[in-house]
Parts: sequence; C-alpha cells; structure tokens
Amino acid sequence: MSTRQAPTKALAQPEFIALMAMLAASVAFAIDAMLPAIAEIGAELSPGNLNSAQLIITSFVVGLGAGTFFTGPLSDAYGRRPVMVGGAIIYIAASFAAWLAQSLEIMLIARVVQGLGAAGPRVVAIAMVRDLYGGRDMARIVSFVMVVFSLVPALAPTMGYFIIGSVGWRAIFLAFIVFAGVSMTWLLIRQPETLAPEHRRPLSFKALVAAVAEMFSHPTARLSIIIQTLTFSMLFSMLSSVQQIFDITFDRGDQFHIWFGCIAALASTASLLNARIVGRVGMRAIIKVMYTAQIGISGTLILITLTGGTHGLVFAAYIIWLFGNCVQAGLTIGNLNALAMEEMGHIAGLAASVIAAISTVGAAMIAAPIGLAFNGTALPVGIGALICASLALWLTNQIKRPSDA
Repeated sequence: MSTRQAPTKALAQPEFIALMAMLAASVAFAIDAMLPAIAEIGAELSPGNLNSAQLIITSFVVGLGAGTFFTGPLSDAYGRRPVMVGGAIIYIAASFAAWLAQSLEIMLIARVVQGLGAAGPRVVAIAMVRDLYGGRDMARIVSFVMVVFSLVPALAPTMGYFIIGSVGWRAIFLAFIVFAGVSMTWLLIRQPETLAPEHRRPLSFKALVAAVAEMFSHPTARLSIIIQTLTFSMLFSMLSSVQQIFDITFDRGDQFHIWFGCIAALASTASLLNARIVGRVGMRAIIKVMYTAQIGISGTLILITLTGGTHGLVFAAYIIWLFGNCVQAGLTIGNLNALAMEEMGHIAGLAASVIAAISTVGAAMIAAPIGLAFNGTALPVGIGALICASLALWLTNQIKRPSDA
C-alpha cells in the first residue's frame, strides 16, 4: 500500500489497544477454537488413529514458532503494516485450504502454514506498541492488550463448540478467515505505519544467526530458553489432549467448553498476580514455586490414577492439574522471558524473536509425542508434566544472575 493511501492520523489510545488486542488474539483463537473439533476431525479424517488429530494443535504451533524467527526482522526492515498484511494473507489462504482438506495430512500442512501467517500478528502487534510508547505507558498498554488476549482462551472453545453444533467443524476455518479479514481491514483503514523509514534496519540473516549464537553462549539466556521450552511443552501437551481426556476418559465432552472456559478465565488472573508480587518476591523464586507445585499436582494425579481412585476423585485431580498448568504459564513465561532478555538489551528485537521461535518449536516437538501417547487416561500428560517440571526446576536452580556474583 502506498503512503498516499495509508492513514496518517494516530489512533486514539482505546481504539489502538482494542486493535492490538484483536491482532494478538488471532493466535489464541486459532488454537483454542479448534479444541472442541478435534474428536470430529479425527473421526472424519483419521478414523483409524484418533490420537493423530491432536497434531492439529502442535502443527500450528510449529508454524507459529518458525514464522516468529523472521517476522520481527522483516518488520524492522520493511515496516509493520506490510508484514502484518502479508501474514494475514498467508493465514487466510491456509485457513481456506484447511476448510477444503479431505485428508489429515493436507490439514496438518495447512495448519503449519496457518501458523506461519499468524506469526505476523503475534510479533508485530507488540512491536507497534513499542514503536509508539515507552516506559510505563508501554507497560500499561501491553497489560491491557494481554488482559483482552487472556480472555480469548476462555471464550474460543465455546465459540468453536457452537459453530460445530450449528454448521459443522469446517466452518471454524471460515470463522478464522472472517476474524483475520476484519482485523486486517481495521488495520489498513485506521492504523498508520508506526516504524518510520529512517528507523528501519536492513534485513540480515547473518545478524539473526549471530543473535542465536550470542544468546546460547550466555548461561542465563541459554537456561531460560530451555526452561521456557519445557514450560511450553507442558502447556501444549495439555492443550493437545484436553478434549480427548474430557470426552473419552471422563465422558464429559459436551461440558468441555464450559470447564475449559472457566479454568482459563480464572487462570488469566495469574499474570496480574505476577505483576503485583514479582518486585517483592523475585522472578526465580516465583518460577521455583510454580515448578515445585507442578511436581506435586502431577505426582498426585499420577498416584490417584494408578491406585484406582474413584472416577470423581480422578476427575477432580485432573481439574486441579489443568488449572495448575494454566496458572503456571501465567506466572513463569513472562519471568523467563525477562531473565533471558536481561543481558540482551543491545539486540532486544532479535533476541525476542529467537526466544519465542526456539521455545515454541522445541516445545511442540516435545508435546506432540506426549499427546500422541494418550491411552484413555491422563497418565501420559501427567508423567510428561512431571518430567518437564522436574527438569525445569533443576535448571532454574542453575541460573545465576549478574547480581549473584
């Protein structure tokens, strides 16, 4: 789009926040609205191996993580709006392909490409905030965006459930197309480019490789990325199998969207709690407490399942475990990002892309086999979480910040 056609007047702050929240929420919508559809997609596209339908979640995450490597540097070189619009075009095209897919293999390829497109809004929305605001104003606006973003996991499964009930699971992909189309039209009509030409940096893959090398040479950054990967692994394996566990293990498939929505809504307060206590308690202390708690609730879930607890008791243990995973994400991921970025201020933009990309793709690779191990019980995800949390706790104890010297 030419400069003459683009809007030039800055948006009022409330509208800007609403637009950025909608752009960022496209990722959560593309994941969580699919959860109620997994069983039906498996029955239609992979009836001989229902577990493989879980890959609809992790395939999207792989594409999302891979795209994150490039969207930040591309937007630094060519501007925010072109990258955002380009990502939306890829996302819409992939959604259309998934809508038409007649095999699980084509569906999974489309989901990977859809994730690549979704990487644009994921990264560039926050970059736009950073372009226009700084310090406390930036922190406040990002907080508002994240509050809206955190409500999407609570609402998306219910939206998906009613779409499936009304017009079938394929219509969810049409909803993705409409969502992306509305947000991009809003962006093009109302939001000016936020990165001035004189502030753009030439695209350099050499710089990206150098950023990866530098981050992995720094112990705190390296450990924080690995720990974040383990944390995302627990989250993604939970998301991949949660619908099957509700449906097959506990025979509560029709209630899934209600339970999951309530848990997600309650857990969304974790980020706000972290903001209130992190200054007094410290990042590592919060992280350690959360992994210790995860070890406890995962061990309890495993023990109750193995010892033949009553159906109601096992379900209660699983709900507590599910809630704990969601809270853990809110109380650890932001702190791990901060730890990884602590010594990377000179390459902040590239570092943010590297952290998000490596932790996301790595987590999807770990989460996929955990989800595929579903055997009619919650044992595989419980054992996977126990192992990941134990490793994460041990690695957190190895982190030494400059202030520890």
